[in-house]
Order: sequence, then structure tokens, then C-alpha cells
Amino acid sequence: MYTKIILKNNVRLILAPLKESKAVTLLVLFKVGSRHEGAKNSGISHFIEHMMFKGTKKRPNTLAISKELDGVGAEFNAFTGKDYTGYYIKADSRHLGLAVEVLSDMLLNSKFDHKEVEREKGVIIEEINMYEDNPLMYVDDLLEQLMFKNEPLGRSIAGTRETVRNLDNEKLIAYRDKFYQGANIVIGLVGNFKQNNVREIERSFKFKKSEGKNKFKPVALNQIKPQIKLKYKETEQTQIALGFFAYPYNDPRLYALQILSVILGGNMSSRLFLKIRERHGLAYFIRSGLSIYEDTGGLIIQSGLDKTRLDKALSLILAELKKIKNGVSLAELKRAQEYLAGKIILDLEDTSHLCQWYGQQELLTDKILTPEEKINKIMAVTGNEVEKAAQEVIDFKKANLAIIGPFKDEKRFNEILRKMA
Repeated sequence: MYTKIILKNNVRLILAPLKESKAVTLLVLFKVGSRHEGAKNSGISHFIEHMMFKGTKKRPNTLAISKELDGVGAEFNAFTGKDYTGYYIKADSRHLGLAVEVLSDMLLNSKFDHKEVEREKGVIIEEINMYEDNPLMYVDDLLEQLMFKNEPLGRSIAGTRETVRNLDNEKLIAYRDKFYQGANIVIGLVGNFKQNNVREIERSFKFKKSEGKNKFKPVALNQIKPQIKLKYKETEQTQIALGFFAYPYNDPRLYALQILSVILGGNMSSRLFLKIRERHGLAYFIRSGLSIYEDTGGLIIQSGLDKTRLDKALSLILAELKKIKNGVSLAELKRAQEYLAGKIILDLEDTSHLCQWYGQQELLTDKILTPEEKINKIMAVTGNEVEKAAQEVIDFKKANLAIIGPFKDEKRFNEILRKMA
């Protein structure tokens, strides 16, 4: 179970004690990500995340920070998404005091030194290069550019080379100060801790108080026909990502959609895995998954396919999508439910996963389901609800297909989608 405390500065603190564990995870989440940016400062949330590890007055550089945490065997990192940014330290519970002191120092006292900012631009541009040179990773970005074009959700989290080069100390600090405060923050603490550790957190994380939470303009979805985005690249394997608009975080239909995604391509006994890989040998990997945001979402099918038989593979994938709209068997339903329940149990054995479980729900939905409550909702889903989710989400007239490979002609792929629509 967990406890929620609202601190004097309106920061929300989620506590989940696990006395049987010897580890503890401290996570700080901020309700700001790439979707809150403008076209001219795209990538600023991600850049700020990088700068938090570059030194404070007390710990003047990256080495000073990492030596302290490495010295106690701690795991520490950060991540930027489209809806939020997070920073965490996972450590032996004996060193929680150090984790609190170091993380609060980083988040409240980072220097944003001019030389470090200029140096980090090169690091981030190389990160952009790395993603764009890796078709397996980059195809997801291409798909969201297609699905959410002209929307902040369609922009890369890292920004562009141009926007990264144009950022400076003043812009970074102003943006941080605007969003890193009060009601925009959730702190999670999960594992073996004591009451005095809670008091340490209250004393240490002295963020500026704010009343209102960060808001954003909801996406405007007005797609009326299938869309394709080709990225020409001389590769032996073609990467594809096929996306359909789906449900947001708070939508109760998400449980049925999760089950649908598992049956479709969520594991090695799924329909797409068996059809595309095992029966036809067209791919090494193929999977289905969900991309979920506060106001929208996506059902995404991704695969690396034989470039010489791409048309056949796409036709088979689309045929399976059409078939699943007619429903799933009771056996498939039960297997998918047990699969999801088992994954939840295994994932949440780790304090860091459990901490993000509680923190992310609080940050984005203002309500928290325990693992048991979520499992109960998954197990209550009916076959009719899964069928309905398939019929609502798998709309071929609004299909989006991103392809990276040695192709320049969209017509052949448009024709495949057009037949399904």
C-alpha cells in the first residue's frame, strides 16, 4: 500500500514502504516534457535533464556527483518523455540519506555553467545522430511525426540540431524555473525507509510553491485517409511502424486494448508473431504495443522485415488486423489476462518499477491504482470489450505507416493500405 502527502509547497509525496526489501528508490517526476515546448525551443526539457548532472556549488562537476553515488553502488539516471521528466536514485536503504541529499542538490542547485551548456550541445546532437542512424529506434519517431504532424507530440524529444544549438543558459534556467515547482512535481519513495527519511525529503526538496498544474493544448486529430512516410536508407532489413489512434491514460477502455495488443503481437504466442515469423519467416521480430498520453494514444505494430518480400508481409499484417476485429477466443483472452497479470507482478518486484508505477499515475491521472486493483480490472475485461476496442481503434481509413528502407515510391504501399480502407 501507499501513502500520499501534500507538502507545504504543493509537491505530492508518495510513500510505499517495503520492509522486506534492502533497497530503496527515490524518484522525482516533473509534469513537463517535449509536448509542452514550442517549435523554437524543441528539445529544451531533454537538455535540462542532461544539465542536472553537470555540477552544483557543492559538487562542482559530473565526476563529483557520480563518484559519491558510485561509491555506494547506487543506480542513478534520468529520462525525458513527451508528458514528463524524471530523475531517480536507487540504492542500498542504508544510503537513502545520501540519495536524498544528492538528488535534491542536483535538482535545486545545478549551475548551468555556460561552458558545460556549450559542450553538452555536441553530446545531444550526437544523441540525435545515433537515433537517426538506427532504423530500429528511429522508425517510432517517424511514425509519431506522421500521426501528430503540426502537433507538439509529433516532435522529437531531443529536438532538432538547430533548436539544440540555439539554446543558452538563460533559456534553460527560465524554462526550468517555470515548470520545476510545486504542483507540477511528484516525489516517490519506495522500499525500506524510516520516518526520519520522510522528514529529510520534506526539508531537502524546497521547490518553489505553485498552485496550478502544467497544462497543454490537446491534440487535434483530423485524419481522414491513410498516410505513409518513407525514409530512404540503404539497409538489408526494412523497418516498419504501423499506427492507429487509441485511448488516453484515463480511458477505462485501455484495459481491453492492452489485452488486444498482447493477443495481436505482445509475446511469442501472439497472432502476428506466429503468422509473420513462425509460419512465413518474414521477420526476426514483430511486436504490438501501446503509446499512451494524457489526451490520446496509439496502437503500434513494429517489425523488421525482409525487404524483398515487404509487400507480402504488409498484406499479412493487415489481414491479421482485419481478422482480430471479428473477436478473440476465450482461450486467447484468458492467456492474455494472465500474461499481463504476471508481467505486473514480476515488474513490480523491483523498487524502481514500483516507484514509477505510483509516481506516474499520480502525476498524470491524479489517482493511483494499486497493482492488485489494476490486475482486477484486467481480469474483468470481457471478449466483447476486446472486440469493441479492436473495431474502434483499428480504423484502416486512419492508418499511419512509417517505413525505413531502400524505397522511394510510396504508390505501392499506398495501394496496399487503400485496399484495406
